[in-house]
Amino acid sequence: MPAMKMAGNIFLVGMMGAGKTSVGRVLAKRLHHEFVDSDHEIEARTGVRIPTIFEIEGEAGFRVREQEVIADLVTHTRIILATGGGAVLKAENRAALRMHGTVIYLSASVDDLLERTQHDKNRPLLRTENPRAKLSTLLAERDPLYREVADLIIDTAHHNVHSLATLIERKLVRLVGKKRDDISNA
Repeated sequence: MPAMKMAGNIFLVGMMGAGKTSVGRVLAKRLHHEFVDSDHEIEARTGVRIPTIFEIEGEAGFRVREQEVIADLVTHTRIILATGGGAVLKAENRAALRMHGTVIYLSASVDDLLERTQHDKNRPLLRTENPRAKLSTLLAERDPLYREVADLIIDTAHHNVHSLATLIERKLVRLVGKKRDDISNA
């Protein structure tokens, strides 16, 4: 992978509850990049919470908004972007992420995802009688897409946020053949 791809942006993909926002914030501080969460950006731009967008516009309407936000955010420089879990569903998003930065897939098991999301009321797709079954279905559908777009795949099992950030830093150094300080200053 050319160093120029690394020079600007790091995009985190994975299921809801994989740790994209938490890890992204820590990584951004360490690498002196701006942190952006695409879901939070959508809420800021619309002035409403994501569950409200789902209620009014459905998932299809939300995905259109998500695509617009991602198309804008990937053009920024030196950002770490935590994408929504379903961002990879649109081919346009996958192409934009691949073209504008290094994509890291934070992989997690259904058990871990369920444990991390079970008390979160801001997950409209998990408002169901059987969240475990829903997570299993979503993961089966999305995992191949995450893998397709990813430059790096990081298994989040048995890691806390800080150890994940450290692991990602080490993998980035190997991936781009640069020192940590070079990555921070890119």
